[in-house]
Amino acid sequence: MMKKDIKRNIWTMQSFYLLTFFGTGSLYPLLSVYLSDVEHLNGYQIGTIMSISPIVMIFFQPIWGMVSDKLNAPIKILTAATVVAGIFGLGYIAFNGYYWIFMTATLVAIFQSAIIPVSDSLALKYTSKVKVNYGNIRLFGSLGFGLAVFIMGRLSELDPEIIFYSFFFSLLLASFLASRMPFEKSSKNQNLLGGVKEILFHKKFLVFLGITFLVFGPNLANNTYFGLFIDGSGGTYTGIGIAFLLAVLSEVPFMKVAASWINRIGLLQVATIAGIVSLARWLLYFAEPDLWIIYATSILQGFSIGLFIPAGLQYIRDITPVHITATAITLYSAIGNGLGNWFCTFVGGIIFEESSIFTVYLFFAILAFIGICLSLWLIKEEKGSSKIRATSKMNF
Repeated sequence: MMKKDIKRNIWTMQSFYLLTFFGTGSLYPLLSVYLSDVEHLNGYQIGTIMSISPIVMIFFQPIWGMVSDKLNAPIKILTAATVVAGIFGLGYIAFNGYYWIFMTATLVAIFQSAIIPVSDSLALKYTSKVKVNYGNIRLFGSLGFGLAVFIMGRLSELDPEIIFYSFFFSLLLASFLASRMPFEKSSKNQNLLGGVKEILFHKKFLVFLGITFLVFGPNLANNTYFGLFIDGSGGTYTGIGIAFLLAVLSEVPFMKVAASWINRIGLLQVATIAGIVSLARWLLYFAEPDLWIIYATSILQGFSIGLFIPAGLQYIRDITPVHITATAITLYSAIGNGLGNWFCTFVGGIIFEESSIFTVYLFFAILAFIGICLSLWLIKEEKGSSKIRATSKMNF
């Protein structure tokens, strides 16, 4: 039976993820529609603003990691970064015009970029220590995100600015929970820069970064364009909320079963399945389907994101030496997710302006196809390596 203090700590982390992702889900999926309908920005401007968060992540996540390791105070950093990001989110209401919104988005992104890597690091360490499944904590993030888009999709039809108030209050409450999360001081600080040098010569790691860029990047960028896609297909704010709710809640069961799938068929195989499902989804969206088909197939997101997140994180932990695992995860998040998200969001904005929202999904499909090819190549490489090791043992 789980001890009372462990139960309390798990509940604190689950609630933190729920509130943090509720704030994120309130803002980003509906922000592109707000910028288009209320601020009347064009496709280039929307693409630039929506791509700020991932590009800031690339540079600032490693910095937050170094600061956290140097000060050995992740709780203080997480608490402060969460509340400050929420406060800057109110800048969208206080200021108008492209340049002021650009500045607001940058300030929010700088502090928000600390939240996921620091909280993931704390959660992974604690769940490993008390033998609890990390997925059971992370799935509360998906739940919060889905509920936020559904609720805010309905409420924003009454007042679009409500998404910014929701973002602020969610992160304010999350910062209180962050201050109560469990943490044990490390015996020594990690040398992030030294780890970066070592990891850049790790072939499997670099190839998997490429796969993450190509498969997971479009899935993250979809959070920006899915609202515009439904809008362009004749949907309403409420419709956007319903579609996001179905899509994000479908991640929850897949995150729960991911561990058993990984044990049964392998990490890379699960990541490849996620890529194939993503490819099928993007091609369907390029074909300009009816609105009911979009709603019905939104649950495919569970296959792609719900499986890829735990499989990707575990693969990175498995292929990298223990002393540079933390560095590998930081780089994986910053480059694989951040750069992929930025590239897909930024280029998507250009395609949206020059062509249509449907062509954006053709672009996503092409990237996913290349990612699947890389995954299959990596599976073949691993099988070859296993055969060589098995032959060496027999000869020995």
